Amino acid sequence: MPAKENLIMTADIQVTARELDFVSRFEQNWEHLREILGIMRPIKKVPGAILKSKYAEGTLESGQVGEGEDIPYSKFTVKEKPYEEMTIEKYAKAVSIEAIKDHGYENAVAMTDDQFLFELQTNVTSRFYAYLNTGELTSEQSTFQMALAMAKGLVVNKFKKMHKNVTGVVGFVNVLDVYEYLGSANITVQTQFGFQYIKDFMGFNTIFLLSDDEVARGKVLATPVENIVMYYVDPAESDFAKAGLVYTTGAGETNLIGFHTQGNYNTAVSEAFAIMGLTLFAEFIDAIAVVSITGATGASLGE
Repeated sequence: MPAKENLIMTADIQVTARELDFVSRFEQNWEHLREILGIMRPIKKVPGAILKSKYAEGTLESGQVGEGEDIPYSKFTVKEKPYEEMTIEKYAKAVSIEAIKDHGYENAVAMTDDQFLFELQTNVTSRFYAYLNTGELTSEQSTFQMALAMAKGLVVNKFKKMHKNVTGVVGFVNVLDVYEYLGSANITVQTQFGFQYIKDFMGFNTIFLLSDDEVARGKVLATPVENIVMYYVDPAESDFAKAGLVYTTGAGETNLIGFHTQGNYNTAVSEAFAIMGLTLFAEFIDAIAVVSITGATGASLGE
């Protein structure tokens, strides 16, 4: 007698668990990065929304108003500069039945899922680092220490001019510059979820240690915590499901990624699909410091 219709089989549970595990690990990584950066919760956008950097201009009128006199209005205007359109990005990978046979499920599927997750995460952060490198607060300093100090000073000064509060500053530096400068100094470098960083160093909340591809040697980037925003498009609210494209998403209020796996019997491969619309963004590009260290090799990084 055949099994009843809609019976949940072992294969269904395994696939669902794989999807939930992938989604939860991806979202946990971003939650921890958000905590490390000290930024607020992600802001949801609809597909097609245009991200714009914003800046305010205005003058505070005098508060010295005589008895019975009208209190003058202080006029402020907000201006915007388009950055990019929020879109759903689509990714896929596949593992052949031969690879599973030769290397086993854990190596062929589970380990490649891990790398797939890491590359998706890196795709978002790499775009953010590239954007930070276009910051408009530029300066040149002779040492690594002075570059760090001035990078922080420049962004704090900029926010003060804008009459905005700064609760913390985040820095981004080349990992080789850090180790060359620190030498044998007793500084704790933390590593979590693919990120290397130093907490509470030279007045910075966090300093991220990046590769040559992300920030060049001899360059220090910095921006206030308040300038960093994370935007996302919720894949659970797209029209894909209506078209029969159902993706597993997180169980919370913030869905950063959709993930689906299936076996393709026509080609005998295990397929995995991911969709996401996630952007790290610094709203005030003129509040991003890019400080170069003149002749930044060897002893020039020293004090």
